[in-house]
Amino acid sequence: MAKLFIVPTPVGNLGDITLRAVETLRTADLILAEDTRTSSVLLDHLGISKPLQSYHKFNEHTATERIADTIEKGLTVALISDAGTPGISDPGFMLVRSCIERGIEVETLPGPTAFVPALIDSGLPCDRFCFEGFLPQKKGRKSAFMRLAEEQRTIIIYESPYRIVKTLESIVEYFPHDPLVSVSREISKKFEQTVRGTAHELLKHFTEHPPKGEFVIVIEGNRGKKRHAED
Repeated sequence: MAKLFIVPTPVGNLGDITLRAVETLRTADLILAEDTRTSSVLLDHLGISKPLQSYHKFNEHTATERIADTIEKGLTVALISDAGTPGISDPGFMLVRSCIERGIEVETLPGPTAFVPALIDSGLPCDRFCFEGFLPQKKGRKSAFMRLAEEQRTIIIYESPYRIVKTLESIVEYFPHDPLVSVSREISKKFEQTVRGTAHELLKHFTEHPPKGEFVIVIEGNRGKKRHAED
């Protein structure tokens, strides 16, 4: 039966993939991958050989309808990203929306995503939280921090090693005085690490210790604390 499967893949340790994800990839007619070279390593590890096509942020606008046409012809297609769950800071939304609009069945498998273990490891409240993904790099970045400074829920953002210090500087500048922050890097990988403390403490830490890897930042929500300018 024609269908689109959204299949999460490990964010680090290859052993994190589920049995159901492996079976889905084995039975799919076509696998869409964010980077076919990266995904080939995983598929080779699993002993899976299937037709593989690129589907990433640079071609999703032009490829989405073509892929939906392919599924309508009777093929089962599985979408994976380089790591984690497609659609969460990775391509996937546009294809899911197109399939739904066409009446094509979509099934999303549960599985790995980086922000959930980072949130729980933070020790900050995880009953209510907001996930922001990657914040704007330039236009809208300041307004994003000012908006989040008023957020009462625990905040989760993704960041690269090249902007982690700058991001911590912005948290210090725009958030309530010294919110608690947890920074996790290399989730489920050999050098996985979580550093916790106040925004000032973490800024000092990552200024003195050059950051490496991909980061998840978890920030304490505004619980009625005053802003710097009002202190």
